[in-house]
Amino acid sequence: MNYRYLGRSGLKISELSYGTWVTFGIQMGTEVAYQCMKEAYDAGVNFFDNAEVYANGEAEKIMGEVIKKAGWKRTDLILSTKIFWGGKGPNDKGLSRKHIFEGTNAALKRLQTDYVDLIFCHRPDIHTPIEETVWAMNLIIRQGKALYWGTSEWPAERIRAAYEFALREHLIPPLMEQPQYNMFVREKMEKEYLFLFKEIGLGTTVWSPLGSGLLTGKYNNGIPEGSRLSLKDYEFLRKRYEEAKKKGEIAKVQKLSEVAKELGISLPEMAIAWLLKNPNVSTVITGASNPEQVKQNMNATNAVKLLTDEVMEKIEEILDNKPEQIPDFTQYN
Repeated sequence: MNYRYLGRSGLKISELSYGTWVTFGIQMGTEVAYQCMKEAYDAGVNFFDNAEVYANGEAEKIMGEVIKKAGWKRTDLILSTKIFWGGKGPNDKGLSRKHIFEGTNAALKRLQTDYVDLIFCHRPDIHTPIEETVWAMNLIIRQGKALYWGTSEWPAERIRAAYEFALREHLIPPLMEQPQYNMFVREKMEKEYLFLFKEIGLGTTVWSPLGSGLLTGKYNNGIPEGSRLSLKDYEFLRKRYEEAKKKGEIAKVQKLSEVAKELGISLPEMAIAWLLKNPNVSTVITGASNPEQVKQNMNATNAVKLLTDEVMEKIEEILDNKPEQIPDFTQYN
């Protein structure tokens, strides 16, 4: 396992990490969760991602139980939570000072820890002034309940606004963003955030590296019985699959599968390794519902060296979706 600095900080984070979205509390209990997290930990993973909304808090409870059972040193772990959707009450959602304060305390209790290393504003809140959110996050860090704070799926201009307000008021600015990033979702990481990487040293903990399962190749010929997309609670993923078919992404996945086969690796390994080729990726959050999937995902670290410039060009030709860059007008007279 290689370790990268999280943005412009001194925190070293494993380039592959393990997240609990759509698995913990829905697809698995504590024992399977323990096996999955242990497989990741033994491979060198030190970052485990969570959120108050995952399985309505059950994911955090299970993760807390796993860490307790494993007996891992807290100093060897980087734990996160994300605050936005905490319940059905009028003040249980969003990024008000009240919900950030109460949501953080509830998350720490479920995780059975005194602090999280990373805390994210899970989505932008159009009803709460950015100033209030920045002050609240600063308070959480000053109280020792989190060490760094960041955002998830925020537009670049709102991240910039939060950063500049924090500096102006001598508060702790956001350090990292957690965007979706994979071969089919590229705009934020490869265009929108480029100036933030350069100018404020934004770190990233990217999610959905396999495009909700599309980049595993298992949906190339339809939705298999018993797969995640065939289950009742995953209508939103089935909608994503239908959109992918219309866009021709399934056909692209079939071609990508052939490239992976030529390299002697699985398509998921190639898809994750492709993300690691981007130096602006601090860590790729992987997910899995069994230890074997975790083990396969971890093999992606060994696949990076196989993605030569020639292979990357071949992949780019298949994808044909690279975001258009801002022109460099200094090249023109």
